[in-house]
Amino acid sequence: MEESNNYGHQHPLLLILNQEQLIDYQSGLTDCSRCGEKVSAPCFCCAEHCGFYLHKVCAEAPLELNHPFHPHHPLLLLQEPPSSYTRCVCNFCHKTCEKFIYHCSCKLDFHIKCALFTFNVAENNLKELEHVALQHPLISTENGDEKLKDAAKCFGCWEPLVKYTHFSPDCEFNLHEKCTKLPFKLNHVCHRKHPLALQFNSEQSSCKICGETRGKGLGFIYGCSPCKFAAHIECVSASLDLVVEDKRHEHPFSLFPRGSSFICDACGIEGSYASYICCTCNIMVHKRCTSVPRIIKSKWHDHRLFHKYFLYIEDFRVLNCIMCNDEVSTDHGSYYCSECDVIFHVKCAMEYKNSYEIVENEDEESPDVSSITKVLEWNDAGEATVIEHIMHIHHLTLSDRVGEYDKKCCDGCLLPISASFYYCTQCNFFLHKVCVELPKVKHVWYHHCQSPLVLTSNEVFECYACDYWSNAFAYKCEECKKRTCLRCIIALTPGAHTCVGHKHPVFLYTEYRGRCVACGLEFDGLLRCKDCDFFLDHKCFSLPITSQHKSDEHLLSLTYHDDNSYSESYFCDICEERRDPNLWFYHCATCDTSAHVNCVIDEEQFFKLGSIIEGRKDIHEHPVTIVKNIYYYPNCSYCGKPCLDLALECTECNFIIHNECPP
Repeated sequence: MEESNNYGHQHPLLLILNQEQLIDYQSGLTDCSRCGEKVSAPCFCCAEHCGFYLHKVCAEAPLELNHPFHPHHPLLLLQEPPSSYTRCVCNFCHKTCEKFIYHCSCKLDFHIKCALFTFNVAENNLKELEHVALQHPLISTENGDEKLKDAAKCFGCWEPLVKYTHFSPDCEFNLHEKCTKLPFKLNHVCHRKHPLALQFNSEQSSCKICGETRGKGLGFIYGCSPCKFAAHIECVSASLDLVVEDKRHEHPFSLFPRGSSFICDACGIEGSYASYICCTCNIMVHKRCTSVPRIIKSKWHDHRLFHKYFLYIEDFRVLNCIMCNDEVSTDHGSYYCSECDVIFHVKCAMEYKNSYEIVENEDEESPDVSSITKVLEWNDAGEATVIEHIMHIHHLTLSDRVGEYDKKCCDGCLLPISASFYYCTQCNFFLHKVCVELPKVKHVWYHHCQSPLVLTSNEVFECYACDYWSNAFAYKCEECKKRTCLRCIIALTPGAHTCVGHKHPVFLYTEYRGRCVACGLEFDGLLRCKDCDFFLDHKCFSLPITSQHKSDEHLLSLTYHDDNSYSESYFCDICEERRDPNLWFYHCATCDTSAHVNCVIDEEQFFKLGSIIEGRKDIHEHPVTIVKNIYYYPNCSYCGKPCLDLALECTECNFIIHNECPP
């Protein structure tokens, strides 16, 4: 040990050169007073044993660092992050900075060790990595697919660490071996005017070669500051193929370097510098779009989607993307279903990897998304007037005479019938026309399992999307066994929806956050009007327009605004609590009574009383009937508590259970 200057400390400091000396000197694990990390030799320690330690590299860090990767401004050593920061994150390792940092006014921040390490990378002076073990890519070829086994990213290029040979993370720097040997300057075919220099990705620039933005301002890029040209290390390092052939396009693509931007004919997104052209088809695309899938199956739509470079619309109407609801330019690439006239932006259709599958073989059989009906008779207008339905034993007949029948609701969704419907002439069975036209198998975007959902009926279930219990029709996932009611299936299907409480159509915006006009609560994902400030949660969208409650002998109507100016009327006549007149409520015009939606819509709302459930051995060995107990409350055979209101009862024995008790 030798004595040194005190680097701003009040006591003399001793220089400890090896780990054995440090172990003898210190009483336990201690942290460096500048970087906050565990101290290791060589380091300085206080000669008076006051607990002050400094890594040698931290002690000797210059107050101002002219970094080759950031030539325009010096990096200044600060004792702590600027006071304006709520959290300071290192632009190299992406970890929090709490003590001394190197800082630039263009919002670049580094740990001391990260700033000095990257300086050594630029100077090609990495002695500290000489004895660090190299690890080779961890790749499995199970099923012919390469799957990376690690989520860590290289601090240099921000590609997966295990994609290439890399240094052991024990050195505390996640780095590919190749990223420590990058040339400081290079010439590239996509930018012939000036050489590209290796630099920090401080401006989070999008790559001019692939068009993507990665790393959130972290790691290195190659750039030309005067021309504002930036390119990922991976894109610059990979040789640009002069010719690209892919079986998804019948002709080869040839490299066509450009000095200006272009619109990719495959995806409709702007590109620049590196384009590929097909001279036969007269199209220009990004390199990544030379292999855009020709056919995909999407969880957002029931039919296959075909990629179209151009789409000719004879009636000049505007087509909106079914996912984002914005206009799709038919002059450039899109995914299209000709059966439904449904269109997707390419970027929307392929945004989430788990939401679509690539169809490699056009002749491959697709899941059965056909109608759940067989048409027996047609009318002159082309409507199916008599049908067979897979969920009913008798034929069903089309009608629009809503008021002629005692039955008030659809047996599929249990919502009131107010438009065209099908009914059974032999029994009390009714279905909305829209419920009849649903497919046997349906893909839904919000369900986490990959398998499509299958239509079922006559099962007691709690809806996965709205949490209401029901025994009407549902779509069931065979993997997780969760079910979604028809009301939610219809409300959460992308596209235009008609809302009886609003004059304009509403569209599903899955990532929009807003306040529902019906219940006043905020939600992520709403049905939204494009023309005015109107937002609706899918549960409120599916509310029945009429409902009954034991407190009133008349039907209650769903009402969208209270025009009564007397504040005394703003009470719920069921719970007798205050009611917001600006929110939706149920109202009886005959009795002039009003009630909260949640006071009217209870757990019985979507049950068909008297329905018999058979074949559920997990519930009971005999068939059970859905009943509502009014005067007699027997104890539940499952939990022992009284069965109030709704229950499942066996008519052959004394078995009865709460609705929520079955497994």
